[in-house]
Amino acid sequence: MSHSSPICTPAGTPIKQRTVGELVAERPGRSRIFQSLGLDFCCQGGRTLQDACERKQIAVDLVVDQLEAELADKSAPEFNPAELPAHELAEYIVETHHEFLREELPRLHAMAERVANVHGAHTPSLVEVFKIFLGVEEELTSHMAKEEQILFPAVVAMSRGEVQPMSLDGPIHCMIHEHDEVGNALAVLRDLTGGFRPPTEACNTYRALFAGLEDLEDDLHRHIHLENSVLFPAAQAMMV
Repeated sequence: MSHSSPICTPAGTPIKQRTVGELVAERPGRSRIFQSLGLDFCCQGGRTLQDACERKQIAVDLVVDQLEAELADKSAPEFNPAELPAHELAEYIVETHHEFLREELPRLHAMAERVANVHGAHTPSLVEVFKIFLGVEEELTSHMAKEEQILFPAVVAMSRGEVQPMSLDGPIHCMIHEHDEVGNALAVLRDLTGGFRPPTEACNTYRALFAGLEDLEDDLHRHIHLENSVLFPAAQAMMV
């Protein structure tokens, strides 16, 4: 049985020199700290904590203090999907994150279209939000199909020892590139919506759309992190 393994630095590496993706794979609760500071742990999870903090002009020692406080918090959830064998992790991603997208994307599409139609004339950014969302929806729908039909079955078969190791570098590179595209689009959506904060006069659909887009961003960050920093490295390790 092949266990998933995140991008790992050598034992004893100072926390500042460990990668952000590795730190979250080790303890998922740390994602809340990184999200609150705007530190990207999914698409840019391969950066060291030091590098990530320098890029955002955040004092790394303050982040280390927060991470150490989180480590002392015994209320952190025990289940960590990053510890699953690769075949179980692939199934977890489909059942948890892909299903979330299948439910949420049509709902958000309907709301984004309605809000753009009703309010777009006096708030043009809402028309742009709908346009960007359509691109994200199309990208993710195609992306999930490729993962479920091509990449994940190959990873599952290798993890279960059902096939000889095969090179998956091409499909993995393609998926990471698409993750970057979606990550960039999410950043644009956050900017266009002022951090998903609706104006005080916003109607209920307007508010629900912004709340839904923020939930989408949160789930995709965890989703992409599990693939980029845990599942894909595990698949590549099986090829060696």
